[in-house]
Amino acid sequence: MEFRQGPVEEMVNGPLPFGGVFSGARVLITGHTGFKGAWLTEWLLQLGATVGGYSIDAPASPALSAVLDWSGRIQHWTGDIGDRAALRQAFDAFQPQFVFHLAAQPLVRASYADPVGTFRTNVLGTLEVLDAARTLGNPCTTVGITTDKCYENREWLHGYRECDPLGGHDPYSASKAAAEIAIASFRSSFLSGSKHRLASARAGNVIGGGDWAADRIVPDAMRARSAGRAIEVRNPGAIRPWQHVLEPLSGYLWLAARLHCATPENAVPLAGAFNFGPAVESQRPVRDLVEEIANFWPGTWRDASDPTAPHEAGRLQLAIDKAHALLGWKPVWNFSTTVAATVNWYRAAHETPQPERLRDLTRGQIESYVSDARAAGLAWARGVAP
Repeated sequence: MEFRQGPVEEMVNGPLPFGGVFSGARVLITGHTGFKGAWLTEWLLQLGATVGGYSIDAPASPALSAVLDWSGRIQHWTGDIGDRAALRQAFDAFQPQFVFHLAAQPLVRASYADPVGTFRTNVLGTLEVLDAARTLGNPCTTVGITTDKCYENREWLHGYRECDPLGGHDPYSASKAAAEIAIASFRSSFLSGSKHRLASARAGNVIGGGDWAADRIVPDAMRARSAGRAIEVRNPGAIRPWQHVLEPLSGYLWLAARLHCATPENAVPLAGAFNFGPAVESQRPVRDLVEEIANFWPGTWRDASDPTAPHEAGRLQLAIDKAHALLGWKPVWNFSTTVAATVNWYRAAHETPQPERLRDLTRGQIESYVSDARAAGLAWARGVAP
């Protein structure tokens, strides 16, 4: 598949996606220097939002946030998500109308090394964000981002639904389940009938250009390809719901837009948890992923399974019926297109690593995705009012 390359501003035709809700809106993103946060920041800038970011320094090097170069384009606060004074200073100064809470310790294996820090960031940090948002003077819509790993994993053959029990074997998964409980508690305790609105979104195994984190299969695979080495795969049979980063981001944005614009009565079913995942055909074992990568960047892989390694779930799948029924949302790109977009980005970073080219490629992929969503008839892409 060919992906557009060029500034999105020059390409958007027709009504503004998401009904233009974010044009001119003040949107605060926690964790904007991370992988998903960087893509979300760039997309919101293209939508005309006034973007603020609160984050520690970029968690990986190189970092997509540095490549995209938002100098003079966003307001940025550096701080730990658990630092109440610094966080409140950012909220008070920016007065956001929307908050997307992505700041987290996001790695399963890292959570075994630092379980207390993982819970502190993912649970107490979430509570700090929720409390800062609920005490704002202006109405604010918040979407808290957790993960598909927040469910009590029973290795089911079918996807987990939003009503299924929460849990977590490893500290990361358990911390995200606890964050979901905290979000639900704040919503029922403080926001019933309030001008503030709150939902949560669950997605996982998100891939795309610009992720350089350790112990993730795609960044590890791209480092191996760049060095001419075989990709080492620690769990080739593990099944995951692979999706391009733009898929869940479109869900987060549409959920926030719909929730923000809904009447009090219509907001009730939207103020809850939503899964955003791929179609069933994209829920595949890791070996399928690395073999698909080879179609776009030839090379080999080897089984590096370690029976003494920390526990990781063998099967993760999400049911996305609720998002389809209440939001009219569904995934756009199939498995092959998702991998092609991802590998194309990394090959460009390896072969012609000029920041300008990578910025254009990132923006071009956003526009290709929006164009494909529009062709698929999705309301958010056609500019339908929320």
